[in-house]
Amino acid sequence: MFQEVGRIKAIFRYPVKSMAGEQLESAKLGWHGLEGDRRFALHRIGNQSGFPWLQAGRLPQLLQYQPVNKGDGDLPTHVITPDGRELELHGAALQQELSEAFGSPVQMMLLNQGIFDEASVSVISAATIEAIGKEAGFELDVRRFRPNLLIETLDGKPFAEDAWVGKIIRFQPDANAAGISVSMRDPRCAMINIDPVTGVIDPKVMKAAVRLNDNDAGLYASVVKAGSISVGDRIYLQSS
Repeated sequence: MFQEVGRIKAIFRYPVKSMAGEQLESAKLGWHGLEGDRRFALHRIGNQSGFPWLQAGRLPQLLQYQPVNKGDGDLPTHVITPDGRELELHGAALQQELSEAFGSPVQMMLLNQGIFDEASVSVISAATIEAIGKEAGFELDVRRFRPNLLIETLDGKPFAEDAWVGKIIRFQPDANAAGISVSMRDPRCAMINIDPVTGVIDPKVMKAAVRLNDNDAGLYASVVKAGSISVGDRIYLQSS
């Protein structure tokens, strides 16, 4: 049995972790998330923790660096800096600039299976973002939440997606269709306070998420069936 719950309103991927993303009309959903998503990350050289990647929470201006592809493949080759310069993704100039900005050396790394915080696909509803913005007192750019899939739900209720935890989402009413298994709610960090365009930090956003839903906003999911997805695709909850 399948219950239709909404449709895909927008698709995003982020080729370099914590840098600006790109909006897509369609994408290939592979076993490690959207193809090309978070395949590069900045390694904090000398960091021996289990998560040595530099994120925008530590260097907010990362969100204003835009990866671009100047080659024949699907992955970025260059980065447009906040002041409009074009630098090679693996070049010494970008590495030096970001190391100096962070105050410690970093190195760009390619990770074939991507690097993710909790799971390889992130989902949030437009209604949830709208509610948090209303509580915070201003309209929010969707990109603050860095979703892979922005969903327009049929009921239009904020945080309705919380009820999908533990369930499988299919992109057609077919048990063999591309699908993701929802594993947990997304506990938000201070990154949602950062305006992805200006870099301005406003703590009212995270405070609003805390008041409304214990700081959870959106979902994490893992791929259970690879396939292609597109904006406008209807989504269905699969009953066990």
